[in-house]
Order: sequence, then structure tokens, then C-alpha cells
Amino acid sequence: MLSPYFVYITTNQNKSVLYIGVTNNIQDRLSQHQFDSQNAKKSFAGRYNCIHLVYYERFDSIEMAIAREKELKKWRREKKDRLISNFNPNWEFLNNEMV
Repeated sequence: MLSPYFVYITTNQNKSVLYIGVTNNIQDRLSQHQFDSQNAKKSFAGRYNCIHLVYYERFDSIEMAIAREKELKKWRREKKDRLISNFNPNWEFLNNEMV
């Protein structure tokens, strides 16, 4: 069986910046964001400390996941906020749920 793909949204401690990405290993990806945030700060997520998972969707194909990522990236901030709030009303950090 193929591993699932995830579209995910991370944010910073103040929840003022959002990062949207795609991965097939969400825990590894979150670790990469954490490492970059503490070290090189080469990526957007690293520079803005977007290391807290607040939203994710699961897909069976990479094509579907990438299409969804592109769709979400085009949305205005308030629409993204509603999506997150419907999924995770208190914007809790979900990093430990994805172990």
C-alpha cells in the first residue's frame, strides 16, 4: 500500500503567519521545519517559525494533494482561517497528534 500524502498548514507561536505544504511524512516534515527554524532559516517556514501544525488533509495520490495545496495557497487569509477553525476550532497545535 502506498503511503498517504498530506496537505498541511503550520503557523508561528502568535498564529500570525501561515505556511501550506505537501508531504508524505508529516512528522519528518514538521521536524525539518523545526530544525530550519532553529538553525539556517532558509525556508519560509523556518524564517517565520511556522512549526506548529494547525490543519491537515489526507490524500491517496500526490497529484490530488498538490492540486489541493495550490488551491489553498490562492485563498485569502480569512478563508484559510475559516478552514482551520472548522477543522480545529481552538487552533490547537497538533504536532503530537501526528506521531
